[in-house]
Formats: sequence, structure tokens, C-alpha cells
Amino acid sequence: MTKSPTQSAANKVAVVAPSYVAPRKEFRAAWRALRALMANPEDTKQVFTIMRALTGNSMYKQYQRFAKTDVGANILANDIDLLDTLADRAALAKLPEGSLGRVYLDFMTREGISAEGLVEASEDVYASMNHPELERFSMRSREMHDLWHVVSGYGRDGFGEICVVAFSYAQTKSLGFAAIAAMGAVKFSREFSGNGVLKAVWQAYRNGRKTAWLPGQDWEHLLTQPYGDVRAVLQIVAPTHYRAAATVSSQTRPEAVDANNPQETAIAA
Repeated sequence: MTKSPTQSAANKVAVVAPSYVAPRKEFRAAWRALRALMANPEDTKQVFTIMRALTGNSMYKQYQRFAKTDVGANILANDIDLLDTLADRAALAKLPEGSLGRVYLDFMTREGISAEGLVEASEDVYASMNHPELERFSMRSREMHDLWHVVSGYGRDGFGEICVVAFSYAQTKSLGFAAIAAMGAVKFSREFSGNGVLKAVWQAYRNGRKTAWLPGQDWEHLLTQPYGDVRAVLQIVAPTHYRAAATVSSQTRPEAVDANNPQETAIAA
């Protein structure tokens, strides 16, 4: 499913635009969006508002790291979009049973979501970026979100979202993820006292630190590989505290999940 490179990574090093200026952090805008997100966890647009308000130079630093890898140099050189692969459900369905691509497709189908949905929720985030390669990396990072749910083992319930965001903060050092994880952890620990919410969120952060750097992975290739093998290669640790708090997961599921036909949204390791 990976596009054949027309130019080797060795022949191109991503050019960093010297004119790029990291956006200022907008704490008030982030606070308003955080409150709105806690009131309605399904309001995905607020997530992107928070990330944009608090990104600073964290995304740019990740991009620079990405551009120095063989995978990143190839993707930037050949204009490869992860969305092209993730949105091709027919191709994903042809992958072997048990492959990451099939597990991902099952997850997206069960949850009633699509890779294109994240694009719609963030359509105005990249308009003023003025840096084509940074924009490509940023969009690729956005499209990895549901893949990270799948490989990390955290479901799409509200509790699982907070955990995967804590996991993502460890991977990216983006202040936006930290803010969402912290506020969500406090909210759920109050609502579900005694269910180990804080332990689960803290473990998610620690698991993110132990895992290989996910933004730099060749996801187009990994989608074709056995799910268990991918998790092993990426050194992903099982989310034991999250699984132990099944009550929180079951009570924070998004409305899109059919209450008359409940299914486990966490991915089995």
C-alpha cells in the first residue's frame, strides 16, 4: 500500500523554511476551548482549537526530527499522504485478517467514524501555516490519531480519549495534549472516584514514553503487518489500568455507539 518512491531519501533532505515563525500561545482561547470540550467531549473542533492555541514550536520541532529520518525524507520528497491509505477502505479490507489495517478498519467501522472526519473537523487549522512540508507532517500527525487508538489499546470512549491524549503528550511534547489530558483526568476522577482514573492516565503517559516514536513510523507499511507484531516492534505496553476501569469506559462511550448493541471499544493486545 506504500507508494513507490520516485526519489530516494538520500537524494533529498527536507528544506526548513528560514522564514517560519512559530505561532504565539493563546492561553485564553485554549481555556475556552477546553471548557467547551469538557462539556461536550464529541466536539472534535475544540481539540484542534486547543492544539493550535498551545502548539508553540512543538510541531515544528517534531517536523524537523521527522524530516531527518529515512521515512520522513521519503514521504516529504514524494508528497505521500497517509489519508490516501486510511481512506481507501476497499484496499484495507483486502489486507490479511489480523493485520493492523484490518484491525484499524474494524475499529473505524464499529465506531462509525472515518479518517476524513478528522479532516473536516480541522479544515481551518492549516490555512495560515505557509510551510508545505510542515503542513504535510502536521496533517499526517492528525491522521495518525485513530491509528494510535488502535495500537495503544485505548478505546474511543471519553476515558480512552483522555488516556490516548496523555499517551500522545509523551510522544509529542505538545502542550495542547497535556492540557486536555490533565483537565480530562481531573473531570473523570471526580465523576468516577475510586475507579483508578488517575492511575490509568498516568500509565498512558508512561506507556507513551516507553513506545517507539510513532510520528516517524512508516504506517503505510505497518498497516500490512500482523497487529501483534506491530505492537511488539513499537514496544507498546498493555494499558492494564485502563482495562481495569471498565466501568468508566462503559459510561463514557460516545453517543455514536449503539447502546442496544454494546461492543468493547478497547483493542485487545
